[in-house]
Amino acid sequence: MFTISATEVRKEWSLVVDNVVRQRPQFIKRTRDYLMLTNLDMMEEVLSAYHFSAEQYKEDDGSITLSLNEIDLIENAPTLEAAKIALAKSILEYAEDFYKDFSYWGSAPNRKSHIPYVLKALILNDPEKIGEQISCHDGKN
Repeated sequence: MFTISATEVRKEWSLVVDNVVRQRPQFIKRTRDYLMLTNLDMMEEVLSAYHFSAEQYKEDDGSITLSLNEIDLIENAPTLEAAKIALAKSILEYAEDFYKDFSYWGSAPNRKSHIPYVLKALILNDPEKIGEQISCHDGKN
């Protein structure tokens, strides 16, 4: 693997960060630990394969309910666009809570699969951007 020792990273921190920002991610080895240092643009590209999708339900009162497939979140609003924004806000709030206690939630067997979606939401960090990425499909009542 293309690893740099942690000692070398400490000595050449500015150069390593410049390389990460302008060239490519860096792999770092510290004793038995292996790490990857990357910039957020690259991470956003890596996470582009992960999509938010929701089942869409039209309620009797005409409102729209969205049920997120990747994480158990549900929101209701008068219109599809308002429901997407409400769901996007819930996704971001969930991601922030998850990240605050990452060691707990990230190791929970039923939550590990949420990690890429949490990271994606945190990197986007904007309910409108997250909402734009929610694809909706008609659900079955």
